Amino acid sequence: FYNFMWLAGNRLRLTDLILNQLALANSLVLFSKGIPQTMAAFGFKYFLDNTGCKLVFFNHRVGTGVSFSTICLLNGFQAIKLDPSICRWLELKIRSQKFIVFCCFLCWVLHLLINTSVLFLVNSPLDSKNLSVENNYGLCSWAIPERVSAALYTIIYFSPDFLSLGFMAWASGSMVFVLYRHKQRVQQICSNRLSSRPSHEARAIGTIMVLVSSFFAFFSVHSVLTIWMTHFKKPGRWIVDNSVFVAS
Repeated sequence: FYNFMWLAGNRLRLTDLILNQLALANSLVLFSKGIPQTMAAFGFKYFLDNTGCKLVFFNHRVGTGVSFSTICLLNGFQAIKLDPSICRWLELKIRSQKFIVFCCFLCWVLHLLINTSVLFLVNSPLDSKNLSVENNYGLCSWAIPERVSAALYTIIYFSPDFLSLGFMAWASGSMVFVLYRHKQRVQQICSNRLSSRPSHEARAIGTIMVLVSSFFAFFSVHSVLTIWMTHFKKPGRWIVDNSVFVAS
């Protein structure tokens, strides 16, 4: 819907520009690896060549990274709009459409550059020459060269995601704090004879907590499964399929 609005030439709000990028990144995640891995789970094996495997993993990783960064951008945008005192300079910048477009463009460029290593580590299931760690995922294989330890690569692999999660937690915590403080002030001003229904601030806090908790839960499960697959040569098809499902 957001991409159609953009292609149709309709003027989008600033948040719509961010959501447009988020929809595009999430679509890339689902279509790049979700569909091929689902086909592999139902018995279609080795239908991708070496180049296909590299592109599938590369697009999936770029889409995941851009999705994380775009969510952080959206959270930061909402937090600064809610409480401009967080950063006066950014509060002025985020009102500019060019600045939002530049941030979205920067997310894509950074993750395209960061994930170029995936093109050298992913191979087809039958390509396994001179590699010390070979994880066959049914769809493709993931190999780490001898000079790089699995633990070091795991840290490098998840570093951008952990930074994004840290920023997301800070932005969400800032919004919850501002909403809670506002709720306390409103309660002091208003009488107790008002409706017993939860206030708008309470509902907003509940929504933020549910979304952030769900995101952290899925990411934690995905991280554990990915680390398991990285450190074990034969992780098992159940682990592989569920890792892709949780990531999607």
